[in-house]
Amino acid sequence: MIVCRDCRIAWEVDEPALCSNASHEQREHEVHRHLSEIALPDGTRVTAVSFHEPSPYERELVPDFGLYLDRRWEPPWAHEHVDWPDFGVPADRSALRAALEGLVMRARAGQQVELGCLGAHGRTGTALACAAVLTGIAPSEAVGWVRMTYCAKAVETREQAEFVATFAAD
Repeated sequence: MIVCRDCRIAWEVDEPALCSNASHEQREHEVHRHLSEIALPDGTRVTAVSFHEPSPYERELVPDFGLYLDRRWEPPWAHEHVDWPDFGVPADRSALRAALEGLVMRARAGQQVELGCLGAHGRTGTALACAAVLTGIAPSEAVGWVRMTYCAKAVETREQAEFVATFAAD
């Protein structure tokens, strides 16, 4: 996959470029599937998922609830969306906080929950880092924690890392 970080869009290598601006940063981005169970700092378990074509909803264990950071997700199980641009951060920090608190609450109650976007690196990694803050890790350590615990490619942009660093638990 090729991504343009300036336009915040992506396209397949064999497709025509969706951005033709020579001054934009475009690079190849490795795509791999995530369907990864993560234990947050307090032991709460969530599954991080990428949108995997052609069958993104195929699971051995169907979740009770999903929180998705990309509108492509429309699974047959209960779910919510947080408005969040690819390679960016959500405009409404309080909406993200409320959604993550709800996700963690469901998981603590024994529900199988998942969190995902398209590739499950930038937005999902950033949301996992914020959930880690909500469950006991310092904001200054959350990006490193999610990269070690989940995926080294998590939290893709400086803006996302700064968002996590200022995401304080109340």
